[in-house]
Amino acid sequence: MNDILAGFRDPEVARHLVDEIHRIAVEPCTLMEVCGTHTMAIAKHGLRGVMPETIKLLSGPGCPVCVTANPDIDLAIEIARQPGVVLTTFGDMMKVPGSYSSLSAEKAEGRDVRVVYSPLDSLAIAEREPDKQVVFLGVGFETTAPTVALTIREAARRKLSNWSALSLHKTVPGALEVLVNDPEVRVTGFILPGHVSTIIGTAPYEFLAREYGVPGVITGFEPVDVLQGVWMLAQQLAEGRAEIEIAYGRGVHAEGNPSAVAAIEASFVPCDAEWRGIGVIPGTGLALRPEFAGYDARARIPVTVPEPREIKGCQCGDVLRGVVLPFDCKLFGRACTPEHPVGPCMVSSEGSCAAYYRYTDYGKD
Repeated sequence: MNDILAGFRDPEVARHLVDEIHRIAVEPCTLMEVCGTHTMAIAKHGLRGVMPETIKLLSGPGCPVCVTANPDIDLAIEIARQPGVVLTTFGDMMKVPGSYSSLSAEKAEGRDVRVVYSPLDSLAIAEREPDKQVVFLGVGFETTAPTVALTIREAARRKLSNWSALSLHKTVPGALEVLVNDPEVRVTGFILPGHVSTIIGTAPYEFLAREYGVPGVITGFEPVDVLQGVWMLAQQLAEGRAEIEIAYGRGVHAEGNPSAVAAIEASFVPCDAEWRGIGVIPGTGLALRPEFAGYDARARIPVTVPEPREIKGCQCGDVLRGVVLPFDCKLFGRACTPEHPVGPCMVSSEGSCAAYYRYTDYGKD
């Protein structure tokens, strides 16, 4: 595998692509990387620093942990507080702050919050502990939704009466439409996510080029991958084209993964979802289909959620919209650090603030 990836880390190839980008990109443009893994790659390899002055790279809402809004985190916390409930979650959600607490803080207070590595792990807990109500907190984009979808069907097959899912899943394309219409952002091209695109392919993005004249390139996560994506976008803009192209052929096919898409559609239906920093976007959430309503944690464990509040001074919402860069936030690197995070963008391993903090000196004293 290392030999295969060596070419995507080749300094000479990277240098050539940088030279070509400088030659082609003569007109100002704003390119947004949608995926949090791209944000990490760009920061780690210093790719912003080698861009010409004409290219502005913005980080978008590509981290599912970061875009999970406070009311949804508060809901998960209230469910975890109920007697007899075991709330299971992936580890990256533990330290994300809600309005008044976090799952990590609730665990420290004695609530039964457990980290799992697969949704199926939560089914095993439900079978071992039939006296508990086991809830799986489903957070993620189209990448993680298929495994949760299949787990819901498996729970139904096993007739588990003490397992349910709290679906906070979101789908990416609808958020891009909101961003392309945002006058404060003015995106002229998208570096499209590699992981999500392995599932959905290219078709769900075509509207960007067709209706808005905004090109997109699906890229991988090595430095040469990202530079190739930027080069392809610069070419399209220079030639006056707007297409959705793939620069990650080793991982993404135009048709995506039809089996994974079918799994999502068999367990979920679209619903409205609230995105941190963006607001409610119709049809970008995934709710359990009516036939699986008995496995919906919202119905299984009804709770009253306190009035949400945003954290004073935290600009994670603006960072996720691409309106500001992380070091523009006055809390960045001072009151907000990975050890003591104030907002979710500093918590997540794919968060923009975490990437900037780890790989740059901006905002540090």
